[in-house]
Amino acid sequence: MTAAAEGAVAYLEAGAGDVPVLFLHGIGGGAEAWRPQLAHFGQGRRALAWWMPGYGEEPLAPERNFDRLADRVAGLLEATAIERVHLVGHSMGGMVAQVFAARHAARLASLCLVGTSPAFGSADGSFQTAFVAKRLKPLDDGMSMADLADGFVASLVGSDPDPTGLATAREVMSRVPAATFRAAIETLVTFDARALLPTIATPTLVVAGSRDTNAPPAMMERMAGRMPDARFVVIEGAGHLPNLERPDAFNQVLSTFIEECDSRMQA
Repeated sequence: MTAAAEGAVAYLEAGAGDVPVLFLHGIGGGAEAWRPQLAHFGQGRRALAWWMPGYGEEPLAPERNFDRLADRVAGLLEATAIERVHLVGHSMGGMVAQVFAARHAARLASLCLVGTSPAFGSADGSFQTAFVAKRLKPLDDGMSMADLADGFVASLVGSDPDPTGLATAREVMSRVPAATFRAAIETLVTFDARALLPTIATPTLVVAGSRDTNAPPAMMERMAGRMPDARFVVIEGAGHLPNLERPDAFNQVLSTFIEECDSRMQA
């Protein structure tokens, strides 16, 4: 696994081959949150994990929104000479992936949405206001991201998470810059792509953890039902971080899906 940067676009990479798989992390994550997947998928194909702006070498943009983030993913594909990709997005990364699918559909071989949703908050904005205040108060009170990591990660996971995955989640979150976390929270609450779902015709896998309270399985199943070519899978016992909590189960589900999509393209 190697770290690389093309221009300001930073990512981790493993393996080689055609039609890579690209992983997009969540709000408290980073490219390293996909270590188990890079190790697994890098054995047989090219696999990349992107750092969103502010998380890696690329600085935060003055204007941050989901269209810009999706276009930065397209920029990564251009910089790495990737024509088509199997795109996997977790949580906020899954939101970026939805917008990418709508704006750059021709670049997709498949789409996988993990622990994410098609919109955030309530119509009147009250939930968003309360969410931002709650999430940012510890930082306002002088705590660091390292101070927050243990409790935050513990609130996300389900039963008996993989110890290595749990340690990775804590390690990765502790290194997120506070300014980046603030900007991501403020961007997250603007998201609403519900109107896009029926337009995303790319073969899609929707993955939920059975104990995820941030992106509950019932909500994600409804989300899958609004997409033309989507299937819904639950990782039993997992919470919001199934790729780290149950890496073997997650990798198997995703591998099977990608292999089926590769076969469809070759038919």
